[in-house]
Amino acid sequence: MNINRTDALDLVRESISQVIPDADFAALGPDDPFRDVLEMDSLDFLSFVEVLSERSGVRIEDEDTPRLATLSGSADFLVARTG
Repeated sequence: MNINRTDALDLVRESISQVIPDADFAALGPDDPFRDVLEMDSLDFLSFVEVLSERSGVRIEDEDTPRLATLSGSADFLVARTG
């Protein structure tokens, strides 16, 4: 599956919304650490990683998680892994 950046960003937002239904994306810039802005705890973040992996079909290893701290970083990661 090949994914472009716009689709990757949508997938990241949808995955966050599944974990935090009332997430305020208007307050979240592309390079803001969403764990801080959305007040995600470590369990929320782990759930986000699992949902993102399931929805994208991309296997996400523990060492990949630092790249998933922002919308932009998460989208870049997905584009690189599906390209």
